[in-house]
Amino acid sequence: MKLLLILAGVILAYLLGSIPTAVWYGKRYFGVDVRKHGSGNAGATNTFRVLGKRAGSVVLLFDVLKGAVAAILPIILFRMGFIPLDQLTGYKLVFGIAAVVGHIFPVYLNFKGGKGVATLLGMMLAIQPMVALICISVFLIALLISKYVSLSSMIAALAFPILLLLPPFKPGGPVLIIFGFLMFVMLVYTHRKNVKRILSGDESRTYLLGKKGD
Repeated sequence: MKLLLILAGVILAYLLGSIPTAVWYGKRYFGVDVRKHGSGNAGATNTFRVLGKRAGSVVLLFDVLKGAVAAILPIILFRMGFIPLDQLTGYKLVFGIAAVVGHIFPVYLNFKGGKGVATLLGMMLAIQPMVALICISVFLIALLISKYVSLSSMIAALAFPILLLLPPFKPGGPVLIIFGFLMFVMLVYTHRKNVKRILSGDESRTYLLGKKGD
């Protein structure tokens, strides 16, 4: 019974992560498939680029919630007595990863989805909120300096496990630190095309404060 419930929870987390917010929202309210415009990515960044700030914000919020809700699901199993307290963080990681994998390889879109940054952020907010909030600050600073969302996302992802190595956050535990580095590697892999465009100078820039001269 315990194994079946946990397996069902992981599948639910994956299906939750698989919800293609950008595609469904774009088609429903704008009649636009964001995959056919901009970078062609089914994520929040491309939604901002193609459909504007309001649509992008809605997609970003929902994608973050997917990861947060997935990582919170194990708490229900814990309260039902199926998960011991000392294993709760580990199960949060498993469920959260299932949602991130769902976002990157969604069953609803023939396993071709977004890059998982927003869903990963939601997962981190649910597991280590203080560190995640610092990572958001790192992302914003990196974006102001570089103007590249992709590069800023990778820098913020790398900041997560590095921060956990510092004394104030050490209670995060080795499993969380290892996970953080693995997630960073995964994000670099999913952003490999962006890295090539950055190196060639072809990557789109994002100006938080507007372009100079605007």
